[in-house]
Amino acid sequence: MKLTYFQGTPPNFGDELNATMWHHLLPADFFDEDTSTLFIGIGSVIQHNYPRDALKLVVGSGFGGYTRLPDMSDKMWDFRFVRGPRTAEALGLDPQLAITDAAVLLRATPLPVADDNIGVAFIPHYESIERGNWREACKLAGIHFIDPTEPTDRVISQLRGANLVITEAMHGAIVSDAVRTPWIGVKTMHHVHRFKWFDWVESLSIPYDPKPLFPSNGREAWAVSTGRSGSGPRAQALFNGPVGFPVNRICTHFAARSLEKLARMEPSLSSDTEIERATDRALGAVDLMLRDYGMRLRKA
Repeated sequence: MKLTYFQGTPPNFGDELNATMWHHLLPADFFDEDTSTLFIGIGSVIQHNYPRDALKLVVGSGFGGYTRLPDMSDKMWDFRFVRGPRTAEALGLDPQLAITDAAVLLRATPLPVADDNIGVAFIPHYESIERGNWREACKLAGIHFIDPTEPTDRVISQLRGANLVITEAMHGAIVSDAVRTPWIGVKTMHHVHRFKWFDWVESLSIPYDPKPLFPSNGREAWAVSTGRSGSGPRAQALFNGPVGFPVNRICTHFAARSLEKLARMEPSLSSDTEIERATDRALGAVDLMLRDYGMRLRKA
């Protein structure tokens, strides 16, 4: 069975959780490079482009709308649970399969020690690292910057140590919620990433009103205004040169003020009852999956 997840450049900690979390829960010999069965876990990775002759074992993934819906007529899909009700509805699955994002299972694994003196933190979407200027905006606002491209343990320890997490990254919210750190979700700079947020929050009955966040530079302002990525050659040529310098500077200062304002707002957090229920249900689904495959769940 092959562990299958999105691997980007730079890496994104939410996706990279697959490479660490599952090894705490599943038998040591569970994964190999046998592509006849694909294990599809954390991420918006329910897609149409998997090999038709491979069994797709879905454990807590979501549909993100990044590709068209998969063709499941080949009967080569084994759904154990999915991220939320919107994924279940889109795929025509039993609503009972909409437990929550698989990253909730971090609660059943050993966690890194919480960092001290984090205070209020901000974690952008990993695409905003290359495009935006959030490190400088956080510095101006006196807010701790969390880089989502750093190793997973480093990111988790900062999320655990924060008093409040402002997050553009969905897994910044998911992991914060799992470790019981209050969080504030902001609208992603690119609209394509928004469907999955509602999928997840609805799985835990979290009231959700994503907050606007001022772009941190001209390229992000371009992305917001045009609906494009802001990483194309035209946007880079315009805003990476002398003409773009004053725009970038003004945006960064307004972004810092925006972060300061967000830090004073009421945060979100699922109820203890909801997160414990979802954790237990997800563990039960994984345990049943392992028993069906003749294996046993590891205990933390």
